[in-house]
Amino acid sequence: MSDWKEAIHRQRAQLARLLHEPLARLAERAAAAWGDGRQLNEALFSGFAELPHCTYLYVLDADRRQASDSVGRYGVVPGHRGTDRSDRPYMREAIPPWGFLLSDAYVSRHAGRPTLTAVHVIGEHGAALGYVAADFDLRDLPVTARLYEEPGRWQQIHGDPAIRSTVFLQRRVESFMDQNIDQALSILNELLTERGMFQSAVHFSNSVATAWFLEDPLRYRVLDHEALADPDVCLAYPCAPYPDNAAIPKNDIAQVLASMGQLRLMDETIYLRSSSINIMNGMISVTFSCDGTHYMPCDEFLSKNMSFWLGRAA
Repeated sequence: MSDWKEAIHRQRAQLARLLHEPLARLAERAAAAWGDGRQLNEALFSGFAELPHCTYLYVLDADRRQASDSVGRYGVVPGHRGTDRSDRPYMREAIPPWGFLLSDAYVSRHAGRPTLTAVHVIGEHGAALGYVAADFDLRDLPVTARLYEEPGRWQQIHGDPAIRSTVFLQRRVESFMDQNIDQALSILNELLTERGMFQSAVHFSNSVATAWFLEDPLRYRVLDHEALADPDVCLAYPCAPYPDNAAIPKNDIAQVLASMGQLRLMDETIYLRSSSINIMNGMISVTFSCDGTHYMPCDEFLSKNMSFWLGRAA
């Protein structure tokens, strides 16, 4: 299972524990009011006290048609009784034997927002009368998980098949940055190690780099080929100490950039189109002329020689 999917699984498990028992109690009240629309609405209103993050509550019959009105926190939403909900994502999922389902997230048909629905079977003397359903807007749900952290491991992403199929028909065209690559990489080294830049995406073929600085991390700067050829550009950014908590040692930055330069010029057919470096999470990315991209920790990137990238024996 992917790391981000595992994080979602843990979050969903915690949400299910929060919602299961209140919805089970509401299903019991709905069973007692079965067949009386007014009493069903009253039972649903009572459920909001135990489901504080709910958007709408409603009851479905055994054929998955709405048997009650849709009840929101502030009143009845008319016009939904009798609606066939059998085609909704939460009704197409199999309800577990214990009678409770927390659906996968889906985009609400009416609100157009990511939503999930909790469903509990309404039973009387062992027979399923229908279901009580509770809709939740994802932005209203309590988030019990920490911010997801990207795993620091090698990931390979295949590129556009149209580009991959014609890679041997193309040749590297010398860019402005290629003509001045050593100076451009020296400027990037200065910005990364002495001027507070913590991330940069370098587009060799376009002769441009985008840069993020610790002093203003929510906005990026664009360095075109003229800036990357002029050391005076460093004066536009104040000196800043290299972060103590950076994942890439300061002394490794020059070697990383030099390796990127070699990958750019290593072959006329298989060559580096773009790359990125983030000193805080320690990750490097490289995208080649075949449009394939690799994301990897810095030390792993530095351990590979040119023969590895060209697929040749060392």
